[in-house]
Amino acid sequence: MFPARYTVFFLCLALAFVAFVLMFAVNVHFIWPFAVFGVLSLIGVFDLQQTRHAVLRNYPVSGHFRYLFEAIRPELRQYFFESNQDGRPFSRERRSMVYDRAKNIEDVLPFGTELDVYNDQYGWVNHSVTPRPENHEELRVTIGGPDCKQPYSASLYNISAMSFGSLSGNAILALNKGAKAGHFYHDTGEGSVSRYHREGGGDLVWELGSGYFGCRAADGKFDPEKFKAQAANPQIKMIEIKMSQGAKPGHGGVLPGAKVTEEIAEARGVPLGQDCISPASHSAFSTPIELLEFIQTLRNLSGGKPVGFKLCIGHRWEFMAIVKAMLKSGIKPDFIVVDGAEGGTGAAPIEFANRLGTPLLQGLLFVHNSLVATGLRDDIKLGASGKMISAFDISGTMCLGADWVNSARGFMFAVGCIQSQSCHTNRCPTGVATQDPKRQQALVVPDKAERVTNFHRNTLKSLMAFTAAAGLNHPSEFRPEHFYLRGGAREIMSANAAFTWLKKGALLDEAHDLPGYSAFWAMADAESFKPAKSLDAAKTLGHHRAHH
Repeated sequence: MFPARYTVFFLCLALAFVAFVLMFAVNVHFIWPFAVFGVLSLIGVFDLQQTRHAVLRNYPVSGHFRYLFEAIRPELRQYFFESNQDGRPFSRERRSMVYDRAKNIEDVLPFGTELDVYNDQYGWVNHSVTPRPENHEELRVTIGGPDCKQPYSASLYNISAMSFGSLSGNAILALNKGAKAGHFYHDTGEGSVSRYHREGGGDLVWELGSGYFGCRAADGKFDPEKFKAQAANPQIKMIEIKMSQGAKPGHGGVLPGAKVTEEIAEARGVPLGQDCISPASHSAFSTPIELLEFIQTLRNLSGGKPVGFKLCIGHRWEFMAIVKAMLKSGIKPDFIVVDGAEGGTGAAPIEFANRLGTPLLQGLLFVHNSLVATGLRDDIKLGASGKMISAFDISGTMCLGADWVNSARGFMFAVGCIQSQSCHTNRCPTGVATQDPKRQQALVVPDKAERVTNFHRNTLKSLMAFTAAAGLNHPSEFRPEHFYLRGGAREIMSANAAFTWLKKGALLDEAHDLPGYSAFWAMADAESFKPAKSLDAAKTLGHHRAHH
């Protein structure tokens, strides 16, 4: 008796034998079933001999269906089994909203919400009984502190950092052309300014990562002269130092030499065909004071353009050390962009993507409070990024302290992404996240650029309507008391009651005991990112000061 798991294999052998006999005895056309079952039989023999896959050894021939179904599992879920609210990281409903706005299709929801409005995670905005007329002015914010000579008027909604190399040339070109037509900016990502950015002609924020691409010396360190030459490009409106990113905070990267094409080498200023390394940390500075001095250097070299930094909040004392360095040195960045741990365009190790870094809501609130409590908030603009694709996302984030927001995946959807989650394989089905020339050709730049512009315009149009319904004239008027969330099955709270909000100058008082802030403030040192004392010692010191 043969085990049942071999049934398919032996059926293939038997049918191959029968077809072989019939090919001579009845009709030569039986060669075709003989060929099919013969090949399957050979596959079964090979499966029994190979040693890499236990499933195939135990289930010759039929075991291959396991790998087939595993390969198409995302498509099966997305197209057949996924409900409107189930998809991750973006639900079908939210993706459809982006697609409709990008195509200028009316994005209405029939028959009421599918969300569970009694779920603990549900949040909402209260409307006004006296809604205002919609504001049809362009929604913008001016970025540039006291030391900035070339302040920039930015849209409230912009394209977040995505490098050429992770995205295709056609995707970058479509995004940038769309940004130019819609009058909003396009963050280059740390891959620097490519020929596709330049061809598009749209406003750029040049992101400067630890690899210093575009201003990199032969030894991989920062080259001031190269930076000065590139920063003079009028297309570059701001410079953003990348401290960390939500997708993989604290993680560097290596682009293998085989993937360093002529175009990537040109954009990044690295040798063709050689490994391209992005260290986990910067070499241009190692202390909070040195970071601010570097910001001052970049501001001077760029002719006074706004300079700031982006980070996903990690150790709280490290950000507070930067704040203390601002107070000590008098040097302030023009802006800070807070990236949430839910950011996700960068391929990352699972542990980094799932369990490292602070989510946007908590990170942004912490940064905003820290700046308010030290009297610095008025001179520093705050941007935010992390799954921002709707009017509710934008207004809710501005309520927590943001002056503007950026979106990466929202604009990826607008340019054609279908959330196949194959970004790291170089086999993106829509030509967005691939360097395969044939796959890129599927992305038609003029059509996708128009969709990028449409998505931006229609999202801000929805934001203006949402703002007016709340009885406000401008999204910057949203306050914590406008937003509500559940505190359990029975209780509801406004955001001003649900979260801690520090008063101006609160951290500058000699005696303060602010949960989540005072102890970390005592640990922070303007001269080092390392804690000045242990958390227990800081808590003891804080309690002593508060009671004396």
